[in-house]
Amino acid sequence: MSIPAWKDINWSLTDKRILRYQTRIYKAARDGNISKVKCLQKRLLKSPDAKLIAVRRVTTLNKGKTTPGIDGQIYVTDIEKIKLVKRLRLDGKALPIRRAYIPKPGKTEKRPLGIPTVGDRAKQALCKLALEPEWEALFDSNSYGFRPGYSQGDAKWMVTRQIQGGPK
Repeated sequence: MSIPAWKDINWSLTDKRILRYQTRIYKAARDGNISKVKCLQKRLLKSPDAKLIAVRRVTTLNKGKTTPGIDGQIYVTDIEKIKLVKRLRLDGKALPIRRAYIPKPGKTEKRPLGIPTVGDRAKQALCKLALEPEWEALFDSNSYGFRPGYSQGDAKWMVTRQIQGGPK
């Protein structure tokens, strides 16, 4: 797998290639072609572009990028990020989760929070890239909450429109 230096990656081109895969997955799922969906998902999961995007989301764009898991590892330098990309595989293995207790808002008690390692978070991001288009194709068209591209305000607006008898 030939991966350029981190600073030389054309992110807009990488995003376009991933979006093309995701669009094909969406269309195949919408048409009910399950074998094509699975084939495209496997290709996406092995794609260097998808691995780059997953690592970028976890190590650069994510708010928790400096929060280490149980292994104490964070990926700051470009060389470390490229090494993570090369090592990233969905092998069904995950390290234990670090348990932290954070205060509940307005209360004295604390709630548990599980923090996976950065490598495991990258695996999750990679899976999400492949699975989300299939789910989007199967969701109800009037479901707005907790979906990419929709906010709580969208759901409230739609409910208000339906109550008032407006067009759906």
